[in-house]
Amino acid sequence: MLKQDCFYLGKIVSQFSFKGELLIKLDTDEPEAYTEMESVFVDINENLVPFFIVKSSLHRSTLLRVRFEDVDSAEEADEIMKCDVYLPLTMLPELEGDKFYFHEIIGFTVEDINYGNIGKVVSINDSTAQALFEIEKDGKQILIPMNDEFIEKLDKKNKIIYLKTPEGLIDLYL
Repeated sequence: MLKQDCFYLGKIVSQFSFKGELLIKLDTDEPEAYTEMESVFVDINENLVPFFIVKSSLHRSTLLRVRFEDVDSAEEADEIMKCDVYLPLTMLPELEGDKFYFHEIIGFTVEDINYGNIGKVVSINDSTAQALFEIEKDGKQILIPMNDEFIEKLDKKNKIIYLKTPEGLIDLYL
């Protein structure tokens, strides 16, 4: 399994018992959706390694208490401590309406109500306080905050995002 075919689920943050049980800090708004998994991929030295789950349960709302097959001691658990955990993209729940996952909109055309076509989404920058659409138009980069008030409509079928940006924002780039 390749990392680009997966989504980040969380990070192994600590041991729960001396018998190899671990706690995974989940990066999701719906942790309860991930309590019945059969397996996950653990990133060990840039390789995704499958780990089969013997049992799991929620612990303090966003932590998943997990017992992996063949991890039976604190020493074995230590070997995967602080590793990232991934699942295949096919396991993402379907979103309704204008909601989207960041990876879904890469390549979408962006239309602004006042400016028309302003380019294509080349990536999403979520390393800032507010996630940004990174849009490319004629070799220029346009950064637009992913603000619900700016998003007028999402046309998944035709791969178009319709925006209504504040006056002057796009002028900064063109």
